[in-house]
Amino acid sequence: MPMFNEYKQLIAEASRRVYQLANKTDLDYAPQLSEIYDNRIWLKREDRQPVFSYKIRGAYNMMASLAEVLRDTGVLAASAGNHAQGVALAAQKLDIAATIVMPKTTPEIKVTSVRRLQAKVILHGNNYDDARDYALERASAQGLTYIPPYDHPLIIAGQATVGVEILEQHAGPDIIFVPVGGGGLIAGLAAHVKSVKPSIRIVAVEPDEAPCLYRAMAAGERVALEHIGVFADGAAVKQVGEENFRLCRELIDEVLLVNVDEICAAVKDIFEDSRAIPEPAGALALAGLKQYVSREQIRGQELVAVFSGANVNFDRLRHIAELAALGEQREALLCITIPERPGSFRILCHDLGPRLITEFNYRYSDSRQAHVFVGIRLKKGLQEKQGLLESLKARGYEVLDMSDNEVAKMHIRYMVGGSSQIDDELLYRFEFPERSGALLYFLTAMSDRWNISLFHYRNHGAAYGRVLLGIQVPDKDREEFQLFLDGLGMEYLDEKENPAYRMFLG
Repeated sequence: MPMFNEYKQLIAEASRRVYQLANKTDLDYAPQLSEIYDNRIWLKREDRQPVFSYKIRGAYNMMASLAEVLRDTGVLAASAGNHAQGVALAAQKLDIAATIVMPKTTPEIKVTSVRRLQAKVILHGNNYDDARDYALERASAQGLTYIPPYDHPLIIAGQATVGVEILEQHAGPDIIFVPVGGGGLIAGLAAHVKSVKPSIRIVAVEPDEAPCLYRAMAAGERVALEHIGVFADGAAVKQVGEENFRLCRELIDEVLLVNVDEICAAVKDIFEDSRAIPEPAGALALAGLKQYVSREQIRGQELVAVFSGANVNFDRLRHIAELAALGEQREALLCITIPERPGSFRILCHDLGPRLITEFNYRYSDSRQAHVFVGIRLKKGLQEKQGLLESLKARGYEVLDMSDNEVAKMHIRYMVGGSSQIDDELLYRFEFPERSGALLYFLTAMSDRWNISLFHYRNHGAAYGRVLLGIQVPDKDREEFQLFLDGLGMEYLDEKENPAYRMFLG
């Protein structure tokens, strides 16, 4: 593998080659974000590439470097979407036959885009790693050239042209925030930026449900994650690339983790400043930037966030919009206990003050007290929420903040129906790959040995379906039931002690 200095030549060659297909994208000033966060914030607009993602750079750089004999036999790639589109467009430009293996959970917009570019698509597995393993087998068996999404010097050098452009477009940013999946973009960008201006901080940003680089940096070696979430499907990778990690451990300054709510808030921020809609992975860098500014309390600095892609299914926007208010601390979800007597609701509304109520859910449970599930719009974020909590407690209310409770956010707010006296009820939250027939498959997998006492499922365009399930299992059957759960092959969490369940449904 090339050493750091050798990347200078690779990046110089990539800079001459990639613009046969890729665009030089704008570095746009974000006036609203800059005003809110008291720094000068810039967005590197990789959503303006022909395939709406930076991935075209690395894919074309490698494929244009192939010898004619390798072009003639064809190429094969594995991708959750953006790399697939880059390979497909590059293959169309270079007249190379391309086959792309994509996870079954890939957003339909990405699958359709690849097919429109005349590449052959094979849907296999539930995540990128499943697709990659299958693709490597096929490439070996059929004698095709495998085009990796990130772990190759030519891919890294192609992505490095993002960093080349940033330094051409800005005299000297203080910090560049870069999204991370397998590490191709940040490895290339850091290799160039640190060689030209080593004082610039390079901050990696990953989803907290797929922290492959974060874990690797902490361990000092690459770590294979057992389970990853795929909300930010473009960055859902179990293990950072080998060459990418070698570069990153020497060149980057920090790795930040952001949660789903923070990502959704960043999607909204980018839309409000640019009227462009990023995919979740495309908003990672800005989510990390906001977290960093809040933590370090920096002011007046030049900050760049790489807006890496905009391939998002339209029906996912509903889910993103719902979580954005929580992610930017503009909504609070509270459980408030009030006396079960006439006038209690009126008094509570008075005590909440002239705030916008986003939802108000209640059903009678007993004659002594009532648990009310309330959504409240906040104007001043966390500070206002803390003041509201203290004010309500001072008035004698029992209050529980459920703004970060996954069961409350994903399920309870849509199904508050009163508690129930059901014997032997257990409660589990399941996740399974979201595709046609997935719910039927889930229900078929559930045994009819035990009675289902509660069920909530909601499709909001995410890559994974989420089910909240109550099931009656007598004590004598618990061991058998546990064996049954473990044999399902699905991710699940025991939520019997979750306060949202205990207060509203238990």
